[in-house]
Amino acid sequence: MTEPPAESLLFDVPPPLTPVERLLHLADRYTQHNDALDLLLVATDPPAPDAHASSAQRLATDTQSVVKAIHGERLYESVELTETVMRLRQLAILAGASVDLNVATARELTALAPEAAVGCAVTLAGEIRRRRWATAPAPDDRLNAAHRTALAEIACGHVVASSSLGREFTRSREPKVLMSTLRALETKGLVERTARSAPAPYVGGPPLDRVRLTSAGITALALVIDAPPGLRTAPGTTPRPLPAVASATTRSR
Repeated sequence: MTEPPAESLLFDVPPPLTPVERLLHLADRYTQHNDALDLLLVATDPPAPDAHASSAQRLATDTQSVVKAIHGERLYESVELTETVMRLRQLAILAGASVDLNVATARELTALAPEAAVGCAVTLAGEIRRRRWATAPAPDDRLNAAHRTALAEIACGHVVASSSLGREFTRSREPKVLMSTLRALETKGLVERTARSAPAPYVGGPPLDRVRLTSAGITALALVIDAPPGLRTAPGTTPRPLPAVASATTRSR
């Protein structure tokens, strides 16, 4: 069998992720981390004190890597950009501080991280477009306002799915993400469900299916995240200093 020319393989290499895409991937990793801790806390056997340590340390490192990627864009400084970087550095500190804490306390430190990462992505996308005089992307015919809102809610870690008595349903915050919207996004290859990976809504209940963005979904949301119609920034996503940083760092000593 003839091997293809080496130079032809260059065209198969996917482009590197943009900082906005990296932020959305980071939000997903924080959601997975939080879900894993939630399941540990309700497990029959108590979790090992350091069960979360390696995951938390990776998140701290990954968050710092995103900060470096943002600096690599060489954007002019602005209040919005400075606050975005500040928030990410605080997230890295909180994730790092949680390494030495018990699972329950560690879970509290990263509770708002997915929303914060998505909020940073919103701000950064707007800053990049404004600073570089880029025009808004052409409307994506595949995505209506409900689809875009759903993608943002999923990115924040707000959406789970399950079934009962043969009927599927979703659980989400407001604005509600309907099952019909979820199915439409699944058909387009933009979201997927990770079975039994999210905590139950009540004590003793079965784990729910976490709804997550696929790589294609992250790319699609990154293109429109700064100003899609109908999209609201989730509560707590505006980059602001976190007063918990100092106390969390102190407790970790």
